[in-house]
Amino acid sequence: MLSRTAENLFWMARYMERAEATSRLLTMGQRMAILPGAHHRDEWRSVVRATGAGHQFPEGTIVTESDAIAFLMLDLDNPSSIRSCLLKARANAKSARTMLTQDMWEALNEGWRKLDSYDVSEARQQLPALIDWVKTRVMTFRGAAHSGQLRNEGHDFLRTGSALERAQMTLRLLDVKYYVLLPETEVIGGNRDHYQWTSVLYALSGARAYHHVYGGTYTPWQITDFLMLNRLFPRSVAYCYDQLAYRLNRLAGWHDAKGPCHDTVRDMVAGLEQQDSGEIFRRGLHETVQNGLTMTNRLGSEIAQTYHFG
Repeated sequence: MLSRTAENLFWMARYMERAEATSRLLTMGQRMAILPGAHHRDEWRSVVRATGAGHQFPEGTIVTESDAIAFLMLDLDNPSSIRSCLLKARANAKSARTMLTQDMWEALNEGWRKLDSYDVSEARQQLPALIDWVKTRVMTFRGAAHSGQLRNEGHDFLRTGSALERAQMTLRLLDVKYYVLLPETEVIGGNRDHYQWTSVLYALSGARAYHHVYGGTYTPWQITDFLMLNRLFPRSVAYCYDQLAYRLNRLAGWHDAKGPCHDTVRDMVAGLEQQDSGEIFRRGLHETVQNGLTMTNRLGSEIAQTYHFG
């Protein structure tokens, strides 16, 4: 396979996952912003900050819901906005058209300019419906790939990009929680803290799966363990790391060669395997999340180097 085609598939998957991730961040922001005192905690800044773009808004100013929606959903100058991601995913798909099924292409192509017709006020009024639309488009694309695409190296590049972006999504959502609580550590364990933690689960569609594992007890350390270490939940960091290791090993077989990315992903998997229950929360969630984001960014760069992207 040409490296350019592999790069198109890898980034197409990443952009689709990123669009969904950003929509989930917006959902989580809405849930947290309705709590008492949200204005003073600047919940929406924490959401923007989790995308790595906190510097776009001057410190000391309140980031409003309209600001967050404009920047994270509609702004074409923001390369990680939902609108930008969907456009880039489609552009990558056009360049790798022969590797996609008809259903995959239609999932990317249907309504691809939908967000062009919205201004901030309209998007804010219809935010739940727009978020559902984005999630449906991504899940339709994902289902089409799962049910119809050949299990060749193109599929492995697609799944590698998806797993990498999904791991970062879960890490960023946990980082939102960290930044929201940072100024108010005295509320840990209170009703608002409980609501915020369950908001993380709902944002990742993990509330029912968590309940199946832990029952009706919701504690910060159990939720952290579930989202970081549970190898059965498909949005946990551990599950994504396992998928990355599996897909990269398959790609090593296709190409009969390994690179630095294979060593890095092995270290990432091993690092989580050594964590005991509750250890992440005791040692520091923020440090663990930041290390995870650093390692996933490094892995993405090494994948690009190994397979000659760009």
